[in-house]
Amino acid sequence: MKLLRFGAVGAEKPGLLDQGGVIRDLSAVIEDFNPDTISDATFAKIATLDPVSLPVVSGNPRIGACVAKPGKFICIGLNYSDHAAEAGMQVPPEPIIFFKATSAVCGPNDDVEIPRGSQKSDWEVELGIVIGKEAKYVTEAEALDHVAGYCVVNDVSERSFQLEHAGQWVKGKSHDTFGPIGPWLVTRDEVADPQNLRLWLELNGERVQNGSTATMVYGVAHLISYLSKFMTLQPGDIITTGTPPGVGMGMTPQRFLKPGDVMELGVEGLGSQHQKTIQA
Repeated sequence: MKLLRFGAVGAEKPGLLDQGGVIRDLSAVIEDFNPDTISDATFAKIATLDPVSLPVVSGNPRIGACVAKPGKFICIGLNYSDHAAEAGMQVPPEPIIFFKATSAVCGPNDDVEIPRGSQKSDWEVELGIVIGKEAKYVTEAEALDHVAGYCVVNDVSERSFQLEHAGQWVKGKSHDTFGPIGPWLVTRDEVADPQNLRLWLELNGERVQNGSTATMVYGVAHLISYLSKFMTLQPGDIITTGTPPGVGMGMTPQRFLKPGDVMELGVEGLGSQHQKTIQA
């Protein structure tokens, strides 16, 4: 299933994308897609419904983040061997973990703000994992059973704040709108192999990122198992898994976002995003 949230900011309703690409309203069935409702039981209930019986959402509504109020927004750094090479950094011996503030979450087509004082705002198309069942000390063999589904994430980053100021990466990762997620939460049964998905990003119509999750250093199952040793993963938590090459920081000369730029990005089977950049 392709699940989504639609409507004005702060007033989103849950929806289902039917096989014809029509949004169906689920608000009579479920309150929202959030940490309290994301579960196998919820998805099983929705799967029993005939989409034709659900109200059609008319017009062209805004699409919100596919998960409301995630408890954690966990990110993995330098997780593609070819991206590590372009960044001039060695592949890490263990996954690099950092966090985005959950206040960075926004809809997949919302405007992205360039922070005040920013000179090096950058783009990163990534595969996102949405946790569906509590995970603590899980094995790799068990890990995918704890996944609710997958989504597209743009891990927007301010490289100067991230790398040239003292402290942790979170400063360069957490500005408002730096976490577009969606358009859909695609349930795990629709993703046969999360390690064989194409990712792409275009900047002002130019393809700058074109990669595959096959080149991840640490795969989805490993990341879930690894993270669950250090923290309990809970329903609604988002894990974004790293980016393939083609980011602005890795270009020669380097290239960064400016107000008025347009990013279009997607992951195979998970939909696409479209964002215009504006000055904060």
